[in-house]
Amino acid sequence: MHRYLSLIFLIFSFSIFGSQAIGHAPIGVMADHAHEKGESMLSIRASYMKMRGNISEGNNISDSEILTFENPHSNSPANLSVVPIEMSMKMLMIGGMYAPSDEITLMLMTMFMDKSMNLNTFHGMSRNHLGSFNTSSEDLSDISFSTLINITENKKSRWHAEIGLRKSLGSNSKKAKMLTPMNTTMTMLLPYGMQSGDKSTSLVFAFTNAYSLSDIHLFGNQLRFIQNISSKDWHFGNKIYWDSWYQYSFNRVFSFSSRLRFTHQEQISGSNILITAPVQTSITSNYGGFTGDLGIGFNFLTSIFSGSEDRLAVEIVKPIHYEKNGLQMKDEVQLIFGFQKSF
Repeated sequence: MHRYLSLIFLIFSFSIFGSQAIGHAPIGVMADHAHEKGESMLSIRASYMKMRGNISEGNNISDSEILTFENPHSNSPANLSVVPIEMSMKMLMIGGMYAPSDEITLMLMTMFMDKSMNLNTFHGMSRNHLGSFNTSSEDLSDISFSTLINITENKKSRWHAEIGLRKSLGSNSKKAKMLTPMNTTMTMLLPYGMQSGDKSTSLVFAFTNAYSLSDIHLFGNQLRFIQNISSKDWHFGNKIYWDSWYQYSFNRVFSFSSRLRFTHQEQISGSNILITAPVQTSITSNYGGFTGDLGIGFNFLTSIFSGSEDRLAVEIVKPIHYEKNGLQMKDEVQLIFGFQKSF
């Protein structure tokens, strides 16, 4: 293994000139840096996340226990009768940045999302297992436009603010076939979490700081708010993120990172009276809460295309703390891959 790592370092050392891998935050952090006048950058991020099993108020819960929960949409069946087994989410984010001045960097980003969920259905009366089924949705999820404003920068530290708008573009009325508690198949409106969007407009506001302790040690922090300002019948809850990361530079072209993320999200606001499946994801109070995640990542510099160096990055994010509202699925490991090209 050591021989393979040494070979990678050697290849990078011969192919790289210019900036340092430690110059950008872990790939899971958005809008972590600004640019100098006239500079631009294109970025692609691909991530994969899976949820498996369920938790209630932070504790693991079995299918049989979930079947005792009241169905708030109807008394037929009186209790929840469809239980999520696992869910996967694939996200593709494409972004661009351009700095018209040293003080201002403009950023545009769009996201495509693909969701899939496997579920078990139980009989409404006998509670016998009837079978399993799958639902899925995919669509362009949202687009955002932000302005990054340099506050201060010196050799050791930099601060910048971000203010922007994010518009949800994905459909909030996708339907799919489900196996009902009466052992029939019915086409129904997908629950909130399986919709590609909520048709809302949100304000994005953030502060970011990076501090270099030395040439090989860097610390960073970002506080980010996503606040709904316009919606239709319902919208996902407002969010607050706190990211704190440490980076170590092995050499100019290869750096390691560790990151803590704490997220607080409110439950869904509003509702759609047509979302009535007897499953936990159809209940608006079963969304949001407080979570903590730990990320481990690497940044690489290499020359794939002509011009300035290209940046490759990977990050593995694992949940370490749950305080989710109500009854929700349990997060598993998330993988994030990124490519960035500056001009």
